[in-house]
Amino acid sequence: MNNTKDKIDIRSLSLNALQEHFIRMDEKGFRAKQVYEWLWKKSCFSFNEMSNISKELRAKLDANFVINNVKINSSQVSADKTIKNSFILHDNHLIEGVLIPTPGRMTACVSSQVGCSLTCKFCATGYMERKRNLNPDEIYDQVVLIDQQARENYNQPLSNIVYMGMGEPLLNYANMMKSIERITSEDGLNMAAKRITVSTAGIAKMIKKLGDDQVKFNLALSLHAANDEKRNTIMPINEQNSLKALAEALKYYYAKTKNPVTYEYIIFDGVNDGIQDAIELAKFCKHLPCKVNIIEYNPIAFASYINAGEDKVEAFADYLTKQGINTHLRRSRGKDIDAACGQLAIKEKDKLAEV
Repeated sequence: MNNTKDKIDIRSLSLNALQEHFIRMDEKGFRAKQVYEWLWKKSCFSFNEMSNISKELRAKLDANFVINNVKINSSQVSADKTIKNSFILHDNHLIEGVLIPTPGRMTACVSSQVGCSLTCKFCATGYMERKRNLNPDEIYDQVVLIDQQARENYNQPLSNIVYMGMGEPLLNYANMMKSIERITSEDGLNMAAKRITVSTAGIAKMIKKLGDDQVKFNLALSLHAANDEKRNTIMPINEQNSLKALAEALKYYYAKTKNPVTYEYIIFDGVNDGIQDAIELAKFCKHLPCKVNIIEYNPIAFASYINAGEDKVEAFADYLTKQGINTHLRRSRGKDIDAACGQLAIKEKDKLAEV
């Protein structure tokens, strides 16, 4: 089994499955637990580094298994200290992930797919082809690598994770859930689920599934219009997942989890920035406990949208606040290096930049 293609991806195995492999290799089952701890709790990417494992067993592991770890291909640092990473996967696909340092927190923004199958008109990733879903360990590795960056550059560990990078997490549901299970597990990174937010463009049936699974992490909906006609134009996925369907799914989700929902709302000049738009949004917010993040638009080459004026943004936010809606204005981070919300895309110049 010298050919990597013939080797088993060791992190695709559960602990029980790994124990079964060890027994078939005439090794004691408890050794599997030691290896499992190296893989997940210690985020080890090499069998040779597993110091409490015999050389003979390490050789067996190397002959039979592979660790398909993610590597940093290139990094850029913004003037505001945001760090954008291009990550290379074992099959040479590239994805992006971002470290966002703010006072009191260190946030990792991670990707869930290579590209995206949705075609949101304001988002650079939406203009890319979806190549494949990420495996749980590939999502996990982004968190590990960004945590290392936070510690090395800012002397702080990660405090938060947002699934707001490339791809739609709910269209990679099983792998997204497994990655969070590993991240929050005591024998993984042991992070609190409440520190994790999964952002969706709005797939109603999968939002209901989140409710059925009674998830503990936070849910954010990329909304951007509370009017079907406008939202269809901005986010074509709304044609199959109308606001009525989303409202029903979100109410179901809240009934099952008791988790409030965050609505993300980018205000585009002349598109969704009027008081009537704010009235429609306030009405949508009445369905369940929620908060609204008003996000600054970050221009991309493919789209003609521009950010609404400061006066319009403030009037919009002021109306929502007066309606008793918990409203926050979010300023962009990393815009100068195309690391801000909606700007993630693999450019030709980035491809295998430093491999």
